[in-house]
Amino acid sequence: MSDSSKDTTRVYKFVRNLKYGCNPHQKFAAIYTLDPETWKNADKDIAEDAKNASKMPFKVLNGNPGYINLLDAMNAWQLVLELKAALNLPAAASFKHVSPAGAAVGMPLDETLAEVYDVDAKALTPLAAAYIRARHADPKSSFGDFVALSDKVDEQTALILKREVSDGIIAPGYDEKALEILKGKKKGGYLVLEGDVTFKPPANEYREVYGLCFAQKRNDTIVTKKMFENIVTKNKDMPEGAVIDGVLATICAKYTQSNSVGFAKGGQMVGVGAGQQSRVDCVKLAGSKLRIWYLRQHPKVRGLKFKKGCKRVERLNAKLSYIDEADMTGPERKAWLQFFDAAPEPLTEQEKKEFLKGLGGVTLASDAFFPFRDNIDVASKYGVKYIAQPGGSNRDQGVTDACDEYGMVMAHHGVRVFHH
Repeated sequence: MSDSSKDTTRVYKFVRNLKYGCNPHQKFAAIYTLDPETWKNADKDIAEDAKNASKMPFKVLNGNPGYINLLDAMNAWQLVLELKAALNLPAAASFKHVSPAGAAVGMPLDETLAEVYDVDAKALTPLAAAYIRARHADPKSSFGDFVALSDKVDEQTALILKREVSDGIIAPGYDEKALEILKGKKKGGYLVLEGDVTFKPPANEYREVYGLCFAQKRNDTIVTKKMFENIVTKNKDMPEGAVIDGVLATICAKYTQSNSVGFAKGGQMVGVGAGQQSRVDCVKLAGSKLRIWYLRQHPKVRGLKFKKGCKRVERLNAKLSYIDEADMTGPERKAWLQFFDAAPEPLTEQEKKEFLKGLGGVTLASDAFFPFRDNIDVASKYGVKYIAQPGGSNRDQGVTDACDEYGMVMAHHGVRVFHH
């Protein structure tokens, strides 16, 4: 019957079993597609549109998918397709536990970021640049990620992926050499999915929780640059780069567990605050990730001298620990020092404070309105200049006044993008 009926019949067609559910003891796990029988009594226009929704949105080219793998894949895939459509740039997302650890578009890396990310910027294709940016928004959180890419995967991007600890990837296609490289990961078990860019999901979504079926219209809101024209602050100057970052951060929030906010700069997410009940805690969480991202560029962090034979992931983790070395416990510091021939000179609080003064031009986006000015006060500590949010709070004016105090530019786009 049609989705508008009081009673709805939905018929599911078995596709395949999965390794297990969310946890290993949840032995039964499977995926299904919608059987065309679901729409046999629907209105002609609904039935015609629904034919495509009975297809699989991807093909498995390698590996054995798990339940969380596919939740990550389906969310990340939508994110990168929307980014590509909105900005006409290659897009990448790095997902963990059904939220993005990072997302980015394929813009060139400067020399400093290339050094920090341990890549040769000149050798990167735009797609490879998008992924390395997405991965390095928060590399600790991206460890063991599920990757989504908007474009056909080339050899250079596959070589970047080869060196990273990752669970799987979804992309619209793969060069022959790229597919060969990816199939070799995880002793041949790396999950490789080919997404179908022609797939169109049903207009309405259904899910079961504790025996109850929930239904809603799919969040098909399209984020565009035009949404950022309604600037409500005294400062109206939002340059193209900030608009790009606003689109990126808003689409990222659309696929992040709510409450959520995200900081973006230069075409990449640089801090995602996901799943907090208090919005200001989202800002603080994302800000802590942004702080580490920026301090990784400090000359002392970049100049650390490691023992010969120290692995790349060990160097990365040691650098992250070095940033807040003063917080280490005794045993923790002892374990950390094993990566060096001599104890590094500390990065002092004053040195960090001075370096962070150079952080600016950051864009902050929120999945819903900011209810209090405290969000703006916290954001001001992290170089935020531009803000994108729906607006609609009865305290909007107070939040706008706070932005004016800091000389920020804020756009109200009017669209809440909660995700659960």
